[in-house]
Amino acid sequence: LFFPHVTAELQVAEAVALVNTLHNWTVLDKIILPTKNLDQKLIFGKGNFQILTEKIKRLPQATAVFLNLERISTLTKKELEDAWGVKVFDRYTVVLHIFRCNARTKEAKLQIALAEIPLLRSNLKTEVSHLDQQRGGSRYIMGSGETFLETQTRLLRERELKIRNALENLRRKRSILRTQRQKREFPVISVMGYTNCGKTTLIKALTGDAGLQPQDQLFATLDITAHAGYLPSHLAVIYVDTIGFLSDLPHDLIGSFSATLEEVAHSDLIVHVRDVSHPETVQQKASVLSVLKNLNLPSHLLDSIVEVHNKVDLVERYEPIEPNAVAISALHGYGLEDLKEEIERTVLKATGKKILTIKVNLTGPQLSWLYKEATVQEVDVMPDDGTASVKVIISESVLGKFRKTFPQ
Repeated sequence: LFFPHVTAELQVAEAVALVNTLHNWTVLDKIILPTKNLDQKLIFGKGNFQILTEKIKRLPQATAVFLNLERISTLTKKELEDAWGVKVFDRYTVVLHIFRCNARTKEAKLQIALAEIPLLRSNLKTEVSHLDQQRGGSRYIMGSGETFLETQTRLLRERELKIRNALENLRRKRSILRTQRQKREFPVISVMGYTNCGKTTLIKALTGDAGLQPQDQLFATLDITAHAGYLPSHLAVIYVDTIGFLSDLPHDLIGSFSATLEEVAHSDLIVHVRDVSHPETVQQKASVLSVLKNLNLPSHLLDSIVEVHNKVDLVERYEPIEPNAVAISALHGYGLEDLKEEIERTVLKATGKKILTIKVNLTGPQLSWLYKEATVQEVDVMPDDGTASVKVIISESVLGKFRKTFPQ
């Protein structure tokens, strides 16, 4: 593993974690070295390049080199592979490979295929340039009037269009499901955070969903999954588990997953989970907020984020510095009731739902209607006159429907 910054020990740790996420991949050695201009063919100075070359030669069992840089050009990649005799990966290709290994649904696989297109396009140009040098110029294919490069570029363009159309069809289906969910008026809470911060563990703790199996690895969650839960007032909500973030996550990858992240824009609340035991927790927070701002989310969503400080059990006598942050341990259940109350307070404000007491006649269908359309908290029966005072959480639209259905 080779790194671009002299003071990059924490980047080393994250890069090692990325490699360890992949099955049968092992880090044999690591070194921190400065790089030159990334646009140049060789990104290391002569002396550093010599150090690296000698180090690699002393590791005959090494099969690849991981440069912890967002992207290296295909020309640089080829030069280094020729010099070292092993495969060379950058951050983009390693993260993409992790995504490929973790993809489960059709949508995730399509989004990864879309993210691969820029890589294939870049590799194609280098390959054709190399062939042309060998053959002394471009050749047309069987009198088609197209060069090899033009044919392959067209096929890639057609493949990209096909993938985008398939993703658009899935997006439309999800939009229909979202509309049905909005009709039922379930508040939607998107749980977001840096990769491996404990989002899935938290959702499992909040919902009791036994089907969720949190994993201690980067990018274990690639697909958006929805899980039903209840707040202290018995209000039913949907928690949405999202893909984790990473510092310097390649922009092409973020763009490819925009269909997944689009779901966040339609939520009522964002819960930002932070691993406060991580030495770079402040920088991780900045990375997540930076991506969220670039998603063009509604301002009310960004202004009402509930910040959760997770894994406080790993920090001695932890006290949050940020105002309104909720300290928890999702794994051990500490602080979950405080978090549920904070989520409830913010959700009621965001959705415009109110807590009201409505008097109903027990001989009619009003009470069963309220149970079906709103969240009933308490029923205080008055047997003398056959009525009941019902404490409910209800939205303006449902309240209007109630008054129209049962005029006083």
